[in-house]
Amino acid sequence: MRDVLEQLGSWWDDGKPVALATVVATFRSAPRQPGASMLVGPGGEAVGSVSGGCVEGAVYELGNQVLADDRPVLQRYGVSDDDAFAVGLTCGGILDVFVEKIDPKTFPELAEVSRAIKEERPVAVATVVAGPADRLGRRLVIWPDRVSGTTGSTRLDDAVRDDGRGLLAAGRNGMLHYGVDGQRRGEGLDVFLEAFAPPPRMIVFGAIDFASAVARMGTFLGYRVTVCDARPVFATASRFPGANEVVVEWPHRYLQAEAGAGRIDGRTAICVLTHDPKFDVPVLEVALRLPEFGYLGAMGSRRTHDDRLQRLREAGLTEDELARMSSPIGLDLGARTPEETAVSIAAEMIALQWGGAGNRLAEREGPIHATAPR
Repeated sequence: MRDVLEQLGSWWDDGKPVALATVVATFRSAPRQPGASMLVGPGGEAVGSVSGGCVEGAVYELGNQVLADDRPVLQRYGVSDDDAFAVGLTCGGILDVFVEKIDPKTFPELAEVSRAIKEERPVAVATVVAGPADRLGRRLVIWPDRVSGTTGSTRLDDAVRDDGRGLLAAGRNGMLHYGVDGQRRGEGLDVFLEAFAPPPRMIVFGAIDFASAVARMGTFLGYRVTVCDARPVFATASRFPGANEVVVEWPHRYLQAEAGAGRIDGRTAICVLTHDPKFDVPVLEVALRLPEFGYLGAMGSRRTHDDRLQRLREAGLTEDELARMSSPIGLDLGARTPEETAVSIAAEMIALQWGGAGNRLAEREGPIHATAPR
């Protein structure tokens, strides 16, 4: 919903009903991930995409049908259907798309949800997408400290609230399966939870030219980027327009303070680009002892890498702790420029997140998209 939120909110403010189509599950090489959305507007407008162009025509027609019938529909598109090519999903994937009517009556919390998303406050929207007809489209909005709405069952509300807060903390969308009254091992009712967590953080240590390119790449990937360096002459906002903030502080002190304040989590990417032992060894010592982070990479040559490992071992780091670090940083793309290096770092982050091998797709067989390892 995030990608169509502005237009959806505008029609909602005017009290105009809109059909919202949301990808709630994907299988094999589906072109877009759960949460991708498309609107069919009150004047027949089409906004957004659920498949990158493959099935938009079919979803558009279904959206008009939902607006006319006022009944939500869960529809599957994919090559398992005999007429898959007729609707255009020729990529070999399968999409489950839930289409519902949205207006102030069906989704009274939308304005508050929209504000939370814009202000980067965590909120999740859980919608019943499969089950008894009288439950379809029922919704529970989940904040860290309260809920609004209902799925039609108090027991189910409690289960969805607890499971939803777990997904929200991880910043992940997900399909939840229950019995019709919230039984956790039951069957018969599916709830799609869309988590709108604040953007994940990327912390770049080292105010060098490579850091500027990495900061821009991080912003492009949706991270909230901080550049930190102890040298005020280099750590200036004008040198890092791609960063959300630039901090003048010793890297290890900054990271320790952020961790102590609870601002480092399993989605945080940490890029140590100083390749100067007086900066990078202390900050890596702090980072490698953190209970969790999403990614940790350190820049440097093979000689720098070997020297760094020796210094960290002398500081008491174990081999298991050292194995949490990607060093030298990035994938082997043959990168030379700061921009190319930033691409190689981003490629490694993506590969580790989704279980990719970093090989050429043209040289492998089987599905293009792997299942996330975590």
